[in-house]
Amino acid sequence: MSATSRYRYLFSPLRVGPVVVRNRIVFSAHLTNFAEDGLPSQQHADYYAARAAGGAGLIITEEHSTHPTDWPYEKLIHGFHREVIPGYRKITAATHAHGVPIFAQLNHNGGQASSMFSRLPVWAPSPVPDPMFREVPKAVERHEIAEIVAGYGTVAGHCAEGGFDGVELQCSHSSIVRGFLSPATNQRTDAYGGSLRCRARILLEIIDAVREAIGRDRALGVRICGDELIEGGSTLDEAVEVARIVETTGQVDYINTSIGVATATLFMIEASMSIPPGYAQECVGRMGLNRWLGCLENPRTGREAVLLPPPRRQARRVIVVGAGPAGLQAAATAARRGHRVTLYERQPRTGGQVVAAASVPSRAEFLDVVRNLAAECQRNGVDVRTGVEATAESLRADAPDAVVLATGARPQPPYWAAGHARVVDVRDVLEGRAEPTGQVVVVDDLGFHQATSVAELLADRGCTVEIITAGMVVGQDLGITLDMETFNVRAYAKGIRQATDLVVTGVAADGEQADGGRGQVVLELLHHPTGQPARRRCDWVVCAVHQAPDDALWRQLRVAPFEVRRAGDCVTPRRAHAAVIEGHRAAVAL
Repeated sequence: MSATSRYRYLFSPLRVGPVVVRNRIVFSAHLTNFAEDGLPSQQHADYYAARAAGGAGLIITEEHSTHPTDWPYEKLIHGFHREVIPGYRKITAATHAHGVPIFAQLNHNGGQASSMFSRLPVWAPSPVPDPMFREVPKAVERHEIAEIVAGYGTVAGHCAEGGFDGVELQCSHSSIVRGFLSPATNQRTDAYGGSLRCRARILLEIIDAVREAIGRDRALGVRICGDELIEGGSTLDEAVEVARIVETTGQVDYINTSIGVATATLFMIEASMSIPPGYAQECVGRMGLNRWLGCLENPRTGREAVLLPPPRRQARRVIVVGAGPAGLQAAATAARRGHRVTLYERQPRTGGQVVAAASVPSRAEFLDVVRNLAAECQRNGVDVRTGVEATAESLRADAPDAVVLATGARPQPPYWAAGHARVVDVRDVLEGRAEPTGQVVVVDDLGFHQATSVAELLADRGCTVEIITAGMVVGQDLGITLDMETFNVRAYAKGIRQATDLVVTGVAADGEQADGGRGQVVLELLHHPTGQPARRRCDWVVCAVHQAPDDALWRQLRVAPFEVRRAGDCVTPRRAHAAVIEGHRAAVAL
C-alpha cells in the first residue's frame, strides 16, 4: 500500500488562512543554534531549504525574540532588530524556491530565561522563579506589558518585510504568554490576572498587534499549551477554553498545541525514546550543550551550508568492513557519491553494538539508527554481505581501490577486575555471554545509557540491582537526552538502588558457600569525597566501562596496495553520533 493511499489526507492540500500548503506535513518550530550575533545565518536558509526540498508542505522556523529582555540562550534570533530582515529574505527565498511557504515563530520566553546574556532583569507576570533558571523575574508593570505587545507587532512587521508567509505566536511551553495564562505563574490581581479571560488579555492584545502588522494576506497561528503537567498549572480544560477565546477574535487562522513546561516538565516536551514514539535524541543533546543542531542519523543536518568536495576519483571499488553505524554510514555515503561499494559484516546481521543496545528496556527505537542506514545502503546499491569476516589476506586478494575499516570496539575489563569470572562487561550480558543472577552491582564509569539500561534489564529478570558510580549522579549524561526523570521513576519502581561518589579499587571472592556453591564477590570501594573505604558483597558485577578499539585489521593493513581509512570505535570508542559523522567523513574523503 502506498503512503498516499494509507494516509488519505496527509498528502492533500490544505488552506491555512490565506496560505495553501501542498500537503499536511509541517516541519514545526525548534531551536537550531544557527544564529550569529543575533541574526539569521546562511545556515538557517540552507537548513530550511533542505526540508522544503525534502517534501514538507509547511515550514515554521525557530523562535524570533520580540524584546531585548528575552535572551535565554546565546544563539537566539533577535527579531526586534531591523538588521534581521536581509537574513529573513534569504530564508524565505530559499524555501519559496521549492514552492513551500514558511512561517516565523515569535516569542518572548518571560520568566523561563536568564539575565546572563542580556544583563537585564527577566520579565514575567509575577515574581515566580523558574525551577531550571532559578532567577526571580521582575513582575512587569502596565507600561512594560504595552512594550511587550508592541514588540510582537514590531517583529511581525519585520517578518512581513522579510517575505514570511505567516507568523506563529509561541504561547505554549516556554513563553511569557504561557506565564500569563497559567495560574501557577500568574499571581496578579490587576486586569491581567485572576480569571482565565483576564489572564488571556495579553494574548488578545498581541493578536491584535500582530494582525495589524502583517495584514490579511499572511497567516497567523497561535501555539498554546494543552497541559502544563505541573501542580496548579494550566490543564486541558483551560486550554480548550483559551482556544475558544482565540477563535472568537476572528483574526487567527490556526491553533496548535504542545504539552508541558520547557523547564519543569521538559522531558514531556522533547520526549526521550522511553516515551513512544520517540527519537534518538542527538539533536536535543546538542542544544543543551549550546552546540549547533545536529542529527544522530543524518550527518549533513546542521551542515547544509558547507559544500562537500567532489570525489577524488569517480566510481572507485570500495570495501567497507564492519556494519555498525560508522560502516553503514560510510557505505551509504560512498555509494551515493558514485562508488561501487561492498560491505562486509562478520555477524549474521548488520547493526554492530546498536543491536545489543536496543535490546534493553526503553531503548528499542535506537535500532532505527542502523535500520535506516541499512535501508539507505540498499537504496544506493551497496552489496551487503553478512556472516563474512574480512581479513588482511582476503582484502588484498579482492584488490579494491580503497578500504574503510569500521571494525568497532571490544570490551576491556577494568584494571581491578583481575580476571574474576563473575565480573563481566555490559556487552557480555546484552550479547548473551553472561547471565547474572541474585545480587548484582552495576559499575557506571560511562555515565550514559549502558549502566542504567542493563540495570533495568537485570531487575526485570528478577535480580536485586545496585548501580554505583564515581560520579555525583548515576547516568549523569541521561540529562542530555532528557532520560533522567523517566529512568529514576522506573528505577524506583523496580527497586534499583543507586550509590554515588564510589570508586572501585579491587575485587575478591568471598570463599565457597556451605552447600558447595560459589561464594560472593567482594568489591573494595573508596568514597572519594571523604577518603573512607567501603565494601559491597554481591553475586555478580557488571561493568559499564571504557572499551578498547578493535584495530587489529588496521594494524595489519598499514602497508597495503590500496587506500585504507578507518572510522568509528576502531579509531577510539565514542558514542554513536561520532561514528556516523566519521563514517560519512571517511567516505567523502575517497
